[in-house]
Amino acid sequence: MSTNVLRTAGGTSRSSGAESGGGWWVVLDERAVRIETKAVTTAELLADRDAVREAAASAESGTPVADLVLLPPVTTPCRVVAQMVNYRSHAKDSGFTGDIPATFFRKASGSVSGPHEKIVRPEHVKFLDYEVELGLVMGATLPVGTVVEEQDLPRYVAGLVLTNDVSARDVQLTKTQFYESKSYPTFTPTGPYLALLEPEDFAHLLNLRLRLSVNGVSRQDRTLADMIVRPAEALTLLARFQTLDPGDLLLTGTPGGTALKAPPKPVEKIAALLPPALKWKAFFKGQAKNPRYLRNGDLITATIATPDGQIDLGEQHTPVTDAP
Repeated sequence: MSTNVLRTAGGTSRSSGAESGGGWWVVLDERAVRIETKAVTTAELLADRDAVREAAASAESGTPVADLVLLPPVTTPCRVVAQMVNYRSHAKDSGFTGDIPATFFRKASGSVSGPHEKIVRPEHVKFLDYEVELGLVMGATLPVGTVVEEQDLPRYVAGLVLTNDVSARDVQLTKTQFYESKSYPTFTPTGPYLALLEPEDFAHLLNLRLRLSVNGVSRQDRTLADMIVRPAEALTLLARFQTLDPGDLLLTGTPGGTALKAPPKPVEKIAALLPPALKWKAFFKGQAKNPRYLRNGDLITATIATPDGQIDLGEQHTPVTDAP
């Protein structure tokens, strides 16, 4: 069964007032036991799995998880790579038909933020969107040219995290610029848990259910069975040109239900006849009426788990705020 790990900042306990240093912890129900390790980075922790196992087997009473100040369990700098349009429901929402080739893009690791931090909307961004995604955390180097079969996943993937690929759609669409539109600080909330997997856990991946709600209203809800290019194939395709190292992060796409959706085909055909400036002006005029885009004061809640709880990546609560 997977082992859930937290990373914390030093601070004062919310309930007892006691001071605690930052570090790594194993989650045991509602409490956490500190991992006795010198690891600072995620890669260093993954190299010290014996310390993780010792903490998981500990009889210590531990500390209430609710008292801990959580950091993202993926440390930076690291490579953050993401897959585009990798769920059938998202492809349908986006107006894609037929075969969809695997497409990757990079995000700045400076966008990685904690599971309960505020998402900050830059002043110039008017159309802020959400994308709940499963993140694969690498546990071994994936050299260029590697072919990954299903049975090889435990060799390369150490664990899973819950992420949100926050997106500035007006930047993404007008500039066809994924890197900028998805790389602002706080645009990759990650955690709370890093779920370290045992080899037998990989058989349950397709049962993982991704859910995201805004202000308590469900927006996204799909399992990995909706995924187009699954993890082993994605790693093989990525390894054609990209090396990954321990602690690197691959976001595997989002299901349907985002705020952005393709316009109806007749509208799309008319828009194609317009000059680019007029086309985007008309498009975003219509998008301004869409209430699903994120606004100041919204609260995003996201989870990823199997129905039986064998793998549970915890729950994110990220409020949205405007840049000062």
